[in-house]
Amino acid sequence: MLLPQEIIRIKRDGGVLKQQEIQRFVDGLVDGSFSDAQVGAMAMAIFQQGLNTEEKVSLTTSMMHSGDVLSWEGFDRPIVDKHSTGGVGDKVSFMLAAIVAACGGYVPMISGRGLGHTGGTSDKLESIAGFNIQPTIPEFKKVVKELGVAIISQTDNLAPADKRLYSIRDVTATVESIPLITASILSKKLAAGLDTLVMDVKVGNGAMMTSLADAQALADSISSVANNAGVKPKLLSLI
Repeated sequence: MLLPQEIIRIKRDGGVLKQQEIQRFVDGLVDGSFSDAQVGAMAMAIFQQGLNTEEKVSLTTSMMHSGDVLSWEGFDRPIVDKHSTGGVGDKVSFMLAAIVAACGGYVPMISGRGLGHTGGTSDKLESIAGFNIQPTIPEFKKVVKELGVAIISQTDNLAPADKRLYSIRDVTATVESIPLITASILSKKLAAGLDTLVMDVKVGNGAMMTSLADAQALADSISSVANNAGVKPKLLSLI
């Protein structure tokens, strides 16, 4: 078994990680065999050197399977979701999720917390007194079945590898890494058992992607990895 520092060195030096090396990193995120310092070093190596499509697909699917993967057997309408890459004042999720549910879709939305300077959907909901952003999975499914929509925060058992990496990216100046953003978004969404994902990619001085070129690169990355992982993404907007 490769040591964490050996895997970090491969990516630091511009090498291509094999699937088993990526799986070892993801396992280390969950079982703690990669320390916070080593996770931060790995995130920085990926930030600096990037990942090719095959590496991004491996990282995404490995993080997806690091915990529970939801099944919606018995739900007779499409399971769809929308995700925004985030920006100051971003509130599209609240309106769009309700509209899609009213039109007949099921929208089990697993939202993120703030990353960098932006507040996440979960942060906004948590500001409402008494709002439970972490129900049990049976409660989550019950609300989706009855109302057509539920928005919750990432649970401990849904893509736990991403949950740890997400928090470390926030304090290691690796938030803007397109491969890490791609894997973070899609690992959670794939774990939610979606049929289709709609992406809302924000661009500008209030978003993580400040240039149109970077926003387009992120949209292309998400689309490519999602298609290779079996989900059909739709680009809603570049705003």
